[in-house]
Amino acid sequence: MKKSSFIALILGTVSGVLFSLGMCMALIPEWDAFREGVVFGVIGGAMGIITIMIWRKMEGRRPVKLSGKKVLFSILGIAGALILGLGMCFCLVWEKFIPGTLIGLLGIVMLISLIPITKGIK
Repeated sequence: MKKSSFIALILGTVSGVLFSLGMCMALIPEWDAFREGVVFGVIGGAMGIITIMIWRKMEGRRPVKLSGKKVLFSILGIAGALILGLGMCFCLVWEKFIPGTLIGLLGIVMLISLIPITKGIK
């Protein structure tokens, strides 16, 4: 294992754990730790971005250049994940299975459509 991959593995794990713990703290009312959870979540998210920057630097790659196309793909991916999560909430929390399944399928289709949109069909 290369040194850069090991560093990215450690930093990515720590950032993922902090982000997940922060989301649990913020969203589970019994814990009564909303503010602390938001802080942990932001720290975890920031560490994730820093991890990507450190890994790219260690690999000798150029920084990611933002373009309108990349931003649009990112928005589509985020929207697809949120819609999939909304469908899961409909099914699991509110027990509305038919609309939840349809909303979840829409999110899955949005996420799957990212592959041919970004890579193209040959």
